[in-house]
Amino acid sequence: MTTLGVDDEDEAAAALRDGRVIALATETVYGLAVDLSVPGSTTELFALKGRPDSVALPVIVHDLEAALRLTDRSQREVLRRIGSPYWPGPLTVVVRREQSCEFQLGGDDRSIGLRVSSAQPLRALCERVGPLGVSSANRHGRPPCEDLSQLRAAFGDELLVVDGGRCHGAASTVVDLRGVRPTILREGPVTLAEIDSVFGDR
Repeated sequence: MTTLGVDDEDEAAAALRDGRVIALATETVYGLAVDLSVPGSTTELFALKGRPDSVALPVIVHDLEAALRLTDRSQREVLRRIGSPYWPGPLTVVVRREQSCEFQLGGDDRSIGLRVSSAQPLRALCERVGPLGVSSANRHGRPPCEDLSQLRAAFGDELLVVDGGRCHGAASTVVDLRGVRPTILREGPVTLAEIDSVFGDR
Protein backbone atom coordinates (compact mmCIF):
# COMPACT_ATOMS: atom_id res chain seq x y z
CA MET A 1 0.00 0.00 0.00
CA THR A 2 1.41 3.37 -1.04
CA THR A 3 0.67 6.28 1.29
CA LEU A 4 0.73 10.01 0.61
CA GLY A 5 0.49 12.88 3.06
CA VAL A 6 -2.52 15.18 2.95
CA ASP A 7 -0.31 17.85 1.37
CA ASP A 8 0.65 15.62 -1.60
CA GLU A 9 -2.18 17.04 -3.70
CA ASP A 10 -0.23 16.91 -6.97
CA GLU A 11 0.37 13.16 -6.73
CA ALA A 12 -3.17 12.42 -5.61
CA ALA A 13 -4.63 14.48 -8.46
CA ALA A 14 -2.32 12.80 -10.99
CA ALA A 15 -3.39 9.35 -9.77
CA LEU A 16 -7.05 10.27 -10.13
CA ARG A 17 -6.53 11.62 -13.65
CA ASP A 18 -4.78 8.35 -14.54
CA GLY A 19 -7.98 6.53 -13.63
CA ARG A 20 -6.67 5.04 -10.39
CA VAL A 21 -8.75 4.41 -7.31
CA ILE A 22 -7.38 6.21 -4.26
CA ALA A 23 -8.41 6.11 -0.61
CA LEU A 24 -8.67 9.29 1.43
CA ALA A 25 -10.26 10.55 4.61
CA THR A 26 -13.65 12.21 4.68
CA GLU A 27 -15.19 13.82 7.75
CA THR A 28 -16.81 10.46 8.52
CA VAL A 29 -14.82 7.41 7.33
CA TYR A 30 -12.22 6.67 4.65
CA GLY A 31 -13.57 6.71 1.12
CA LEU A 32 -12.49 5.24 -2.20
CA ALA A 33 -12.44 7.92 -4.89
CA VAL A 34 -12.21 8.08 -8.68
CA ASP A 35 -12.19 10.88 -11.24
CA LEU A 36 -15.59 10.63 -12.95
CA SER A 37 -14.28 12.20 -16.15
CA VAL A 38 -11.99 9.20 -16.77
CA PRO A 39 -13.73 6.43 -18.75
CA GLY A 40 -13.77 3.13 -16.87
CA SER A 41 -12.72 4.59 -13.52
CA THR A 42 -15.97 3.68 -11.80
CA THR A 43 -15.70 0.13 -13.13
CA GLU A 44 -12.37 -0.12 -11.32
CA LEU A 45 -13.94 1.13 -8.09
CA PHE A 46 -16.86 -1.31 -8.28
CA ALA A 47 -14.44 -4.17 -8.91
CA LEU A 48 -12.13 -3.22 -6.05
CA LYS A 49 -14.99 -3.09 -3.57
CA GLY A 50 -16.79 -6.12 -4.99
CA ARG A 51 -19.85 -3.87 -5.18
CA PRO A 52 -22.62 -4.56 -7.71
CA ASP A 53 -23.08 -1.74 -10.19
CA SER A 54 -26.79 -1.75 -9.41
CA VAL A 55 -25.84 0.21 -6.25
CA ALA A 56 -25.06 3.73 -7.48
CA LEU A 57 -21.97 5.64 -6.43
CA PRO A 58 -22.44 8.99 -4.69
CA VAL A 59 -20.64 12.04 -6.05
CA ILE A 60 -18.63 14.52 -3.98
CA VAL A 61 -18.18 18.06 -5.30
CA HIS A 62 -16.36 21.06 -3.86
CA ASP A 63 -19.34 23.37 -3.28
CA LEU A 64 -23.09 23.82 -3.62
CA GLU A 65 -22.86 25.53 -7.00
CA ALA A 66 -21.01 22.54 -8.45
CA ALA A 67 -23.77 20.27 -7.11
CA LEU A 68 -26.48 22.44 -8.65
CA ARG A 69 -24.89 22.12 -12.09
CA LEU A 70 -25.35 18.32 -11.91
CA THR A 71 -28.98 18.57 -10.76
CA ASP A 72 -32.09 18.74 -12.92
CA ARG A 73 -33.38 22.31 -13.09
CA SER A 74 -36.67 21.28 -11.48
CA GLN A 75 -34.83 20.33 -8.27
CA ARG A 76 -32.18 23.01 -7.97
CA GLU A 77 -34.22 25.20 -5.64
CA VAL A 78 -34.92 22.36 -3.21
CA LEU A 79 -31.28 21.24 -3.31
CA ARG A 80 -30.12 24.77 -2.54
CA ARG A 81 -32.57 24.89 0.34
CA ILE A 82 -31.18 21.79 2.05
CA GLY A 83 -27.58 22.24 0.93
CA SER A 84 -27.19 25.77 2.29
CA PRO A 85 -27.49 24.82 6.00
CA TYR A 86 -25.86 21.36 5.90
CA TRP A 87 -23.04 21.60 3.36
CA PRO A 88 -20.19 21.14 3.67
CA GLY A 89 -21.00 18.23 5.96
CA PRO A 90 -22.03 14.57 6.29
CA LEU A 91 -25.19 14.71 4.17
CA THR A 92 -25.71 12.99 0.81
CA VAL A 93 -28.72 14.20 -1.18
CA VAL A 94 -30.33 12.12 -3.94
CA VAL A 95 -31.94 14.20 -6.70
CA ARG A 96 -32.85 13.88 -10.36
CA ARG A 97 -29.74 14.51 -12.39
CA GLU A 98 -29.18 17.08 -15.12
CA GLN A 99 -29.79 15.41 -18.48
CA SER A 100 -26.36 16.35 -19.81
CA CYS A 101 -24.63 14.62 -16.87
CA GLU A 102 -23.37 11.32 -18.27
CA PHE A 103 -21.29 10.03 -15.36
CA GLN A 104 -21.29 6.22 -15.15
CA LEU A 105 -22.38 5.82 -11.53
CA GLY A 106 -24.34 2.57 -11.69
CA GLY A 107 -27.92 2.28 -10.50
CA ASP A 108 -30.57 4.61 -11.90
CA ASP A 109 -28.95 6.84 -14.52
CA ARG A 110 -31.69 9.45 -14.06
CA SER A 111 -30.64 10.17 -10.46
CA ILE A 112 -27.52 11.29 -8.63
CA GLY A 113 -26.44 11.35 -4.98
CA LEU A 114 -24.50 14.53 -4.17
CA ARG A 115 -22.41 15.67 -1.21
CA VAL A 116 -20.04 18.48 -0.28
CA SER A 117 -17.53 17.15 2.22
CA SER A 118 -16.13 19.25 5.04
CA ALA A 119 -12.80 17.37 4.81
CA GLN A 120 -10.58 20.06 3.33
CA PRO A 121 -8.07 17.83 1.45
CA LEU A 122 -10.98 16.08 -0.26
CA ARG A 123 -12.69 19.37 -1.15
CA ALA A 124 -9.43 20.70 -2.55
CA LEU A 125 -9.07 17.64 -4.80
CA CYS A 126 -12.65 18.05 -6.01
CA GLU A 127 -12.01 21.68 -6.87
CA ARG A 128 -8.84 20.75 -8.73
CA VAL A 129 -9.93 17.54 -10.49
CA GLY A 130 -13.71 17.88 -10.68
CA PRO A 131 -16.54 15.76 -9.29
CA LEU A 132 -15.36 12.53 -7.71
CA GLY A 133 -17.19 9.25 -7.36
CA VAL A 134 -16.64 8.32 -3.73
CA SER A 135 -17.80 5.27 -1.81
CA SER A 136 -16.86 4.19 1.70
CA ALA A 137 -13.55 2.32 1.81
CA ASN A 138 -14.55 -1.27 2.44
CA ARG A 139 -15.24 -4.52 0.69
CA HIS A 140 -18.93 -4.55 -0.16
CA GLY A 141 -21.03 -5.40 2.88
CA ARG A 142 -18.18 -4.94 5.38
CA PRO A 143 -17.73 -2.05 7.86
CA PRO A 144 -15.99 1.08 6.50
CA CYS A 145 -12.28 1.52 7.19
CA GLU A 146 -11.30 4.18 9.74
CA ASP A 147 -7.48 4.02 9.61
CA LEU A 148 -4.48 2.76 7.64
CA SER A 149 -4.34 -0.62 9.36
CA GLN A 150 -7.93 -1.36 8.42
CA LEU A 151 -7.30 -0.22 4.84
CA ARG A 152 -4.29 -2.54 4.61
CA ALA A 153 -6.27 -5.47 6.02
CA ALA A 154 -9.11 -4.85 3.53
CA PHE A 155 -7.13 -4.06 0.38
CA GLY A 156 -3.55 -5.21 0.93
CA ASP A 157 -1.00 -3.43 -1.24
CA GLU A 158 -3.27 -2.58 -4.18
CA LEU A 159 -4.29 0.88 -3.03
CA LEU A 160 -2.90 4.42 -2.99
CA VAL A 161 -3.90 6.11 0.29
CA VAL A 162 -3.86 9.79 1.24
CA ASP A 163 -3.14 9.48 4.96
CA GLY A 164 -5.61 11.61 6.90
CA GLY A 165 -5.08 9.91 10.24
CA ARG A 166 -7.86 8.05 11.99
CA CYS A 167 -11.43 8.92 11.04
CA HIS A 168 -14.08 9.13 13.72
CA GLY A 169 -17.62 9.22 12.48
CA ALA A 170 -20.67 7.45 11.13
CA ALA A 171 -21.32 7.32 7.40
CA SER A 172 -23.24 10.31 6.02
CA THR A 173 -26.98 10.68 6.19
CA VAL A 174 -28.60 9.93 2.83
CA VAL A 175 -31.82 11.78 2.01
CA ASP A 176 -33.93 11.31 -1.13
CA LEU A 177 -35.49 14.52 -2.49
CA ARG A 178 -37.10 12.99 -5.58
CA GLY A 179 -40.50 12.53 -3.94
CA VAL A 180 -43.09 14.88 -2.49
CA ARG A 181 -41.41 14.78 0.93
CA PRO A 182 -37.79 14.07 1.88
CA THR A 183 -37.12 10.40 2.66
CA ILE A 184 -34.20 9.14 4.75
CA LEU A 185 -32.45 6.29 2.94
CA ARG A 186 -29.65 5.96 5.52
CA GLU A 187 -29.55 7.43 9.00
CA GLY A 188 -26.43 9.35 9.93
CA PRO A 189 -25.18 12.52 11.65
CA VAL A 190 -27.89 14.78 10.14
CA THR A 191 -31.20 13.70 11.66
CA LEU A 192 -34.66 13.42 10.15
CA ALA A 193 -35.85 16.13 12.55
CA GLU A 194 -33.16 18.50 11.24
CA ILE A 195 -34.13 17.78 7.64
CA ASP A 196 -37.85 18.18 8.42
CA SER A 197 -37.11 21.55 10.00
CA VAL A 198 -35.87 22.79 6.62
CA PHE A 199 -39.08 21.72 4.88
CA GLY A 200 -41.54 22.33 7.69
CA ASP A 201 -43.65 24.70 5.60
CA ARG A 202 -43.99 22.43 2.55
